[in-house]
Amino acid sequence: MVDIDPTALGLEFGGGAAIGALMGFAAKKIAKLIAVIIGIQLVVFRFLESKGILVVDWERLSAGLLKTSERAQNADAQWIEPILSTLSVGAGFVGGFMIGFRRG
Repeated sequence: MVDIDPTALGLEFGGGAAIGALMGFAAKKIAKLIAVIIGIQLVVFRFLESKGILVVDWERLSAGLLKTSERAQNADAQWIEPILSTLSVGAGFVGGFMIGFRRG
């Protein structure tokens, strides 16, 4: 028979949820900031290009982004095994992350 301590599992789940919520909230805020910075950069590039100050190879720039997304889709899913081995912390973290990300 396996000795399972529900208090320890609850603490691990709750701790994982709290940390996940904080990480999700921070991740969303950082993602928004990065999106704004990239948007401003693209607007500045377009403006400078329209004035003839800067030449931007937009096709080459977008091709690099497409290659990155293709690599991300073909990534190996080796991260599943560690999450399954630490399910109590992992489930709490993921749940908390999603809540924090949505609230952020």
